[in-house]
Order: sequence, then C-alpha cells, then structure tokens
Amino acid sequence: MTEPVRLAKRLAEMRSCSRREAEQYIEGGWVTVDGVVVEEPQFRVQNQTIELSADASVLALTPVTLLLHKPAGYEAGLGGAADSKAVPAAQLLSAATQSPSDRSGIRPLKKHFSGSELVTPLATAASGLVVLTQDWRVARKLREDASVLEHEVLVEVTGEIKAGGLERLNRIDHGFTFKGVLLPPAKVSWQSEARLRFALKGEIPGQIAYMCESVGLKVQSMKRIRVGRVPMSQLQPGQWRYLLPHERF
Repeated sequence: MTEPVRLAKRLAEMRSCSRREAEQYIEGGWVTVDGVVVEEPQFRVQNQTIELSADASVLALTPVTLLLHKPAGYEAGLGGAADSKAVPAAQLLSAATQSPSDRSGIRPLKKHFSGSELVTPLATAASGLVVLTQDWRVARKLREDASVLEHEVLVEVTGEIKAGGLERLNRIDHGFTFKGVLLPPAKVSWQSEARLRFALKGEIPGQIAYMCESVGLKVQSMKRIRVGRVPMSQLQPGQWRYLLPHERF
C-alpha cells in the first residue's frame, strides 16, 4: 500500500510531464480512475488504475457560454433582502440538467460550471433565459450593449386595462419615468386574454410591473424568452445548453 497522493502528482509521474500539464489533462476530462472520469486534480489516489485517454490534449479549455432556463424562485443577480435565502441559479448547472436538445457536441465538464459570469440578471420571482459565460467577448458584448439589446418577456397579468392602455404602453412618447429614468419605447401586444408580450431594450428591474400598474394591470408572473437574437427555444425549466458557435446576441 502507498500513501494517498494527489491525482495530478501521480499522473505527472506516470506521463513524465509537468504538474500543470497533468492538471490540464484531468480538468479536461481525459483521466479515469478505475474507469470513472475524475476532473479534480486534487483527488487522492492510492493503488487505483489510472488511465489517460488516447485523445487527451493539454490545449487550454475553450471558454463556454451557457444558456439556462431559470425557474421562478432561483436567484440570478437581482436578489434582495426578501429573497436572500433563494438558491443561486448557477447551482442548477450540472451534466444531469443539460437539455436533450443541446446540439453543440461539447462534452460537459465541471470546469464549465465554475468561473462563469452571470451577464443577464433576472429577478428571483421571474423565470426564463439567463446567460452565464466564461468568454470575455460575450460578457463585454452583453454588458456594453445592455441598453440597446432587446429582451422579449411574456407577462401574465390580472385586472382590466385602462382605456387606451395598450396604446400608451406602445407610444414612443409615452412619458414613463421610472426611478428617475425616462424609459425607452417598448413593443407590447396581447398574446391571450391574460398574457402580454413585451419587447424592450435596457430593461430596469421593476420596470414591467410599473408600466403594467400604470395602465391598471397587476403582474402575476414573468418569463424572459429571448435575449437579443438568441431565444430560449426548447429549454425546459432548470435545463441548460451551450451557446452554439453561429449564435450571436
């Protein structure tokens, strides 16, 4: 019997490579211990069988962007005191919750679920599409274009809309001022008797509820179904997928 050692150290000895190269192999999902993939370089091993895939590469892991359908009740960057105990939406990310509709062909790695920046905050009470990314280019795009990037949101409402209310919501010169900010124009239409579709840019938290209340409606729920040119599509609540190479916000 030997004393337990870090997997990265044992692999480095086996492959006559540097410790850093060994860590890259492990984090890339190329190493198995007794037939099971282990992605943690610090994993302790003794006499187990350690194997390195013939396809193994030490190339740096490509940054990924994840699209998640956040269910209502999960915190996504807009939590307040009332929902401080809400579970962070990022905790939904795992290989088990990847959408069957994912067509990326990317192997899910634990590395993909860490170090991602949430770049499209969403209220805890709302559901819908949120974007988490490791790619600084995507993060910069969504931050810098936040005021002009259109979001599409489905809003369930109750109450009776005031006369001319829909026209007011759609008017370019509607004059809605919220939190001291003159709101940009929105495109609003009825999807059913109790559901409105909002397409708006530079959304401020609480804006939709304020606009609805201004015309006699009360918001019951909200679901964001599109960010820029990227729709949520077939993602079910709690599921995620990789952003495809051709998709652009």
